[in-house]
Amino acid sequence: MKSKSRPRLPNSARLMLLPSVLTLFVIGIFPLLFAAWVSTRQYELSKPYEEKIFLGLQNYKTVLTDPEFWTSLKITFTFLIIALPIQLFLGTLIALFVYGLRIRWFASLTRVVLVLPIAVTPTITGLLGRLLFNSDFGLINYGLSFFGVSPIQWLAEQKAAFVAIIILDTWQWTPFAALVLLASLMVIPPHILEAGRLDGGTGLKIFRHMQLPYLLPGFTALLILRTADILKMYDTIYAFSKGGPGVATELITLYINRIGFGKVFNVGLGATQSILLLIICIVLSRTYIRLFYRDVEA
Repeated sequence: MKSKSRPRLPNSARLMLLPSVLTLFVIGIFPLLFAAWVSTRQYELSKPYEEKIFLGLQNYKTVLTDPEFWTSLKITFTFLIIALPIQLFLGTLIALFVYGLRIRWFASLTRVVLVLPIAVTPTITGLLGRLLFNSDFGLINYGLSFFGVSPIQWLAEQKAAFVAIIILDTWQWTPFAALVLLASLMVIPPHILEAGRLDGGTGLKIFRHMQLPYLLPGFTALLILRTADILKMYDTIYAFSKGGPGVATELITLYINRIGFGKVFNVGLGATQSILLLIICIVLSRTYIRLFYRDVEA
């Protein structure tokens, strides 16, 4: 019996796919290959006349034994471990609230309002943060003054600055988590919830046994997307605090930029750190999928 051969794409279809493939190669694959090549070379922007000597894995050894690299990575993961659960928790509460609304126009208005923070560019978010958290005339200190709290030097104190960037990121991306989880809730068959209510299920039991399984794919997607976003977060932090005071808010991307294009101009080390960051992101993504992703049978 002859095996069926796969249908071949017509030449016209291949021509239509060609621009997309070329674009993907130019903006995705080529930079990655170039970064991998640079990470094995002695490549300094301040010395363009020097030969790009092959170093093998020496750059990787230098990075992995650099205490500043591990410090910035620690700050980044501290930020991730605090900010991401807060956003998922608040996003779940908002999604459940909007899902339970029975007034259609109010539910639609709420969805529109949730989109607004996401539409703000990260740089503008950072600049707005500088105004809101200004120690002299910022709205945050003004609001806290009604509770008897003395003015906080948000941009001068290390812990305060770190808390401020968590608040900014939570404000901008909690609505995104809420919308993703709301979409997961919308696919739950109504008869499942109705059966649960008829069996005497309370709100908590219905959430745990009927809604949560449908939310898990959304949680997995959010974990992957938001982890990748935080690991490459740059614009908001740079506009808000430039990594200061000291290195209190210097996430790994700001450190990579400082090494590669800031004060050191060692592109080889910067590319090495970027490759290591990509590996970390891939490992975390695979871990999330193995731990949290579950197929839901209706």
